Amino acid sequence: MSCTPAPEAITARPATAASTAVLAPLEVVIAVRNEARGLPPLLADLARAPRGLVRDVLVIDGGSSDGSQRLARLAGARVHAAEAGRGRQLAAGVAASGAPWLLLLHGDARLPSDWSELVARAMAGGAATAWAFRLAIAGGDPRLHLVAWAANGRSRWRQLPYGDQGLLLARSLHDAAGGVAPLPLMEDLEFVLRLRRHGAIRLLAGALRVQDRRWRALGVWRTTWINARLRRRWRRGEDPVLLAAEYYRRGVG
Repeated sequence: MSCTPAPEAITARPATAASTAVLAPLEVVIAVRNEARGLPPLLADLARAPRGLVRDVLVIDGGSSDGSQRLARLAGARVHAAEAGRGRQLAAGVAASGAPWLLLLHGDARLPSDWSELVARAMAGGAATAWAFRLAIAGGDPRLHLVAWAANGRSRWRQLPYGDQGLLLARSLHDAAGGVAPLPLMEDLEFVLRLRRHGAIRLLAGALRVQDRRWRALGVWRTTWINARLRRRWRRGEDPVLLAAEYYRRGVG
């Protein structure tokens, strides 16, 4: 895992050239809340994209108090405020974007070194397929490798990636599926259940790495059990607002 670079070390990709603004097909939407440690490395990953791929990086902040907005602006991202909750934030980001392709991310992600090649190749295959990264979890606990293995198996065989794996899709496919709902919780599962009725959801070859803090806070198996129980309750029709309050009160998010 690379160390977080100082803000001044993050170089923004020029985004003002008219040719780039017209031709770049991809906009990246990142949901962020208090990600001052994780966000700069992610923005540095994105800044390494070749010219002509990324039109804009939109950081949608859900009320950070740790300077996340300032760091995002220093890195050249467009920053928008939204009500806290990844569904609300991602929906606001998509509404503020205009490119024909979208890459939806969480603020604690690290992209594989060849992410831009993987994304460009997937986009070249056409708009009928959505893509997620394989999941990797930082940290040396072997149980986390098992969690990631299960997530990747679920994604591959059931076409059910979750939001921490990122989601690449054409705007036309996003809109056909009804878009990300502004839910406080379960927005990722709710959306992919609709999305897979409109197109295939496949896995990119590279792995997106997330921090292990959720599992470290409550323990690997307890966190996994809590998340599974919340998903089951949501499927049975419980209010996502109440589930979100419990989720964040427990410190799982």
